[in-house]
Amino acid sequence: MKRKPWQKILSIPLTLFVTNPVMAVNNPPRNPEQIEECDILVIGGGLAGAGAAYEALLMGKTVCLTEITDWVGGQISSQGTSALDERSTQRQELFFPKGYLEFRDRIGDFYGKLNLGECWVSASCFLPKDADYILETQLADAARRGNGTLKWFPNTVIKDVQVEQVENGGTGEQIVSAIAISHEPQPNTPPLNSEPLSQIIEDAYSYEDSSRLKKTVIKFVPPQNEKSDQKAQWMVIEATETGEIVGLTDIPYRLGIDPLSPYEPSSSSRTPDPYCTQGFTYTFAMERTETPQPQPEPEFYQQYAPYYSYELERLADFDLVFTYRRIYKAQPSERVTFRGIGFTKPTPGDISMQNWTWGNDYRPGTSIDNLVYSRDQLQATGQLQPHGWMGGLRTETLFKGEQNAIGFYHWLVAGTTDSQLGDGVKEPNPYHIFLTGFDSPMGTAHGLSKYPYIREGRRIIGRPNYAHPNGFTVNEVDISRADYNDEYYKETLTTEEYRQLRAILAGLEGFAVISGETPAEEAAKRSRSTVYADSVGIGHYAIDFHPCMTESPHEKPGNTEREGERRGQGQAYPFQIPLSAMIPQKIDNMIVAGKSIATSHIAAAAYRVHSFEWSSGAAAGTTAAMALDKNILPYEFTEGFAFRNPHLQELKRVLEGNGNPTAFPNTSIFNQDWDGWR
Repeated sequence: MKRKPWQKILSIPLTLFVTNPVMAVNNPPRNPEQIEECDILVIGGGLAGAGAAYEALLMGKTVCLTEITDWVGGQISSQGTSALDERSTQRQELFFPKGYLEFRDRIGDFYGKLNLGECWVSASCFLPKDADYILETQLADAARRGNGTLKWFPNTVIKDVQVEQVENGGTGEQIVSAIAISHEPQPNTPPLNSEPLSQIIEDAYSYEDSSRLKKTVIKFVPPQNEKSDQKAQWMVIEATETGEIVGLTDIPYRLGIDPLSPYEPSSSSRTPDPYCTQGFTYTFAMERTETPQPQPEPEFYQQYAPYYSYELERLADFDLVFTYRRIYKAQPSERVTFRGIGFTKPTPGDISMQNWTWGNDYRPGTSIDNLVYSRDQLQATGQLQPHGWMGGLRTETLFKGEQNAIGFYHWLVAGTTDSQLGDGVKEPNPYHIFLTGFDSPMGTAHGLSKYPYIREGRRIIGRPNYAHPNGFTVNEVDISRADYNDEYYKETLTTEEYRQLRAILAGLEGFAVISGETPAEEAAKRSRSTVYADSVGIGHYAIDFHPCMTESPHEKPGNTEREGERRGQGQAYPFQIPLSAMIPQKIDNMIVAGKSIATSHIAAAAYRVHSFEWSSGAAAGTTAAMALDKNILPYEFTEGFAFRNPHLQELKRVLEGNGNPTAFPNTSIFNQDWDGWR
């Protein structure tokens, strides 16, 4: 078979990985070379950031959009997870935000079909490099239609934010400017995306030019024709993948496991654990070939080999795994079935994207190897000091995640071991090549995604209210379909905790349960998620865990998933995105979108997929634009009783009118049974 120009035998990653030492932080600041004004600064170009920019542009705003990579779209592009995670009922009804539906339509128009790869995990699998182009075009069209202005800043990170007390009737402080560092390759050096992220991330956050990167320091500010009576001169939307700006501004947040409670009854711990977050994944693309290919063993392979597995016997088939997230189907082929799962057989030229739990997932869970630094770790490394921010991630763990992903490819094509299923299960499959090159699906010389797929980062604690005196949070019990009659909960929770759990689930009968009038075991359980009067978006997905591992390192022979972490896993009811979950404490002109909204560890496992990210972003962009137009602060949309707040009611009308649903059909407090939504 003739190889396409961008196809290469796996070679670059074998010699490229040389880990960097931890750099000193507290780099001295540089004067900005560039000043950029915008109505709304969106930090993070993933799907949440794109959704926010899309709606704000349609409302005529000037939007500055920053992104650490050079692709917009996050999950669908730079993170390589270009298989849309959707629940079947939501997909059948096509009940998604308008912009998300437009993106799906554009995929269909671009390829002439929605599912380019005939994958079986989704109704739509496609090439990440095309997703970037499609979404960039969509944002440009939104700017034209809405008479807005998009200022796009790829390869750009936020280094400093200036937060000040503003006397304008607000309750806290505001971000008044942000300093960013944009980078490009130095002359006579390789293009960007030649190295994996671990090799460049520390350099990207340093003010000084290096032998590799030339930096431009940019200062983002509000429009300078400011009005003295304006409560906020601009809005800032935090839409990063790990909650970077949450960590940088040091507002109240949680990270990792929440303690066992009546609200989080499936928690695996009685105490908080900030180090156990869900695993992250460097995705890659591989192509089926007509002839067997050389499969050189990476020098680090034996270190990671004890981890890899098909995971479950019903999934132990190479073609099943290959077609699971196949993103390109080269030619027609017959349909086959393995253990009840149907798919079209792979043929030469087919391309698969890999994202597998016991494969290229990297799942650290201790204080010596966690990826997203906790507040104490940020403090200890100097990242909370002025000019000290370096992204808030452990570089060595990124590096090991990259090696682990490369090793997984070798296991797929040459491995004969299986850590979970034992001997005699895994056979070599050498008829494949690992795709590398700037025109390859991932757009990198090394073949890995430009940024890892992040499932969980820092999660804000919303502002206290009468129902949430310790700060607003969406909890496990707000969305889960779990059977809380299970003996496990009666045995694990105290008597009082179990009574409180049943009261929470009983709705209007809750007072009778608390008072003892109705025995906890006899209390009715609602068959729906919590309904929020300030809902501004929707989502639906299972509570899906990729748990951290028990010991360090992740790949340690015989290592196991953290005990009890999958207890909370299971189906969820369709759920809402309350605006209260997007309004942080302390900072009055910041709105949080994406995975960093106020959810618990277990709820976050459902609040993380593609359409949710877009919906939260659309809500953030609309809220920011309306707050500026109405001269109010975002938290004012959530003040008092929702039905009496005219600002909130107008916001909901605008969202709905613009095609951004805030509730699923036939899901209200008057309908206690939502079992039809699967």
